[in-house]
Amino acid sequence: MTTYQPLKVVQDSQKKMPCNIEAEQALIGSILVSNDIYDEIALIINSKKFFDPIHSKIFSTIEMLISKGLLANPITLKNYFENEVGLKELGGQEYLVKITKFSTTSVKQVIDYANIINEMHIRRELIRISESVLNEVFSNDEITSSGEELIQNAEKSLFDLAERGHFNQSFLKFENALQQTIEMAKNAYQNEEGIVGVPTGLTDLDSRLGGMHKQDLLIIAGRPSMGKTALATNIAYHAAKNIEKKGSKSAVAFFSLEMSAEQLSTRILSEQSRIRSNDIRRGKVSEKEYEQFIETSKNIYNLPLYIDETPAITISAISNRSRRIKRLFGLDLIVVDYIQLMRATNRKYDGRVQEISEITQGLKALAKELNVPVLAVSQLSRAVEQRDDKKPQLADLRESGSIEQDADVVMFVFREAYYLERKEPTLGSIEHAEWQQKMDEISRLAEIMISKHRHGPTGNVRVEFEAMYTKFKDLENR
Repeated sequence: MTTYQPLKVVQDSQKKMPCNIEAEQALIGSILVSNDIYDEIALIINSKKFFDPIHSKIFSTIEMLISKGLLANPITLKNYFENEVGLKELGGQEYLVKITKFSTTSVKQVIDYANIINEMHIRRELIRISESVLNEVFSNDEITSSGEELIQNAEKSLFDLAERGHFNQSFLKFENALQQTIEMAKNAYQNEEGIVGVPTGLTDLDSRLGGMHKQDLLIIAGRPSMGKTALATNIAYHAAKNIEKKGSKSAVAFFSLEMSAEQLSTRILSEQSRIRSNDIRRGKVSEKEYEQFIETSKNIYNLPLYIDETPAITISAISNRSRRIKRLFGLDLIVVDYIQLMRATNRKYDGRVQEISEITQGLKALAKELNVPVLAVSQLSRAVEQRDDKKPQLADLRESGSIEQDADVVMFVFREAYYLERKEPTLGSIEHAEWQQKMDEISRLAEIMISKHRHGPTGNVRVEFEAMYTKFKDLENR
């Protein structure tokens, strides 16, 4: 006869639950020293994942203060813990100062601490689930629940644990999705221009797209000197101006990996004041132009446009900083210029294609998470230069597989004048006269070619491009 030994899972778990008090102290101390660190770990842990109940309450209070845009440090937390019995046992309010000594300025270390805390939490939850299953099995003497039901309950508990902490909503009931669609249609109906998304400032483009929709990843692509950055800047400015006009609490985030914030602001000032950006830089402006320049700068001084000029920024950094902007100011649009200058993570990839794939997937995920459109600029390969008409195609996108797949909208910027001006014949010849006539016709023309549109029609939109002011605008005779 076989003798079964009693299970000791429950008894053993009571001896010492998995935890790391030092990691909890170090993480909280680091946030109290620098609140910016909170955004780096906000998606990893929450107050419920701390083992020590006092640490849980401290972290919960920190979350509350930061969510309101307030400073969280030992001084601001003091009033919330004056009568806290548990804290008195640890040394009172001086404990809040004490744990800052465990702080670190290394973001990587803080993330590691957060992962440790999360790991300990998962292990404690697994023990709890195991105890629950054991209690159900041993207390079920009359077999009121079948073994299948017990398995289903255990599976549900494990699934809930696995899903916890993810930002995604899992399945959405159809009636809820339908309600969102009705709300979108209502907004479009009430808008005379039929624009439900963020407007681009170009009438015909907005007519095609219906504005830039929430959760969409839009790509602006083209060869160098086509005006990609100019178009992205124009759209960002118009979106910010629209926010200011409506008086709503929101903003536009512009991640400029190629140009500095000063260069970008110069472009915007040039566009709005109609003074050449090159003249502004060299100081070759008249007194009247200078006064106009100053007056324009005053008008756009409070524009809700935030520029990040960090070079070679990672997708995770863009995500963290976008979350921070949304939390502090609200967020209507994210612009990234441009994809090929971004980095994925510190992981090593076999090729650039894999890295670009992670970047585009990250941008699309960010659009869905923050419920805003993400507008990203992309370079084209040299393959377009080999064709006679020079018009770009989806296959010309660098590392096109992932970009084309992840994007909801792909737009190409094309200016025929760019290529024609490089074919200038000899001055005084018949060919030159014909060339000049053609240049006069197309010099200010540009095409925005919508080659992919997940929600509507594709096609070309003709616009005017003022090269001296780097400005796109509607054609006067549309």
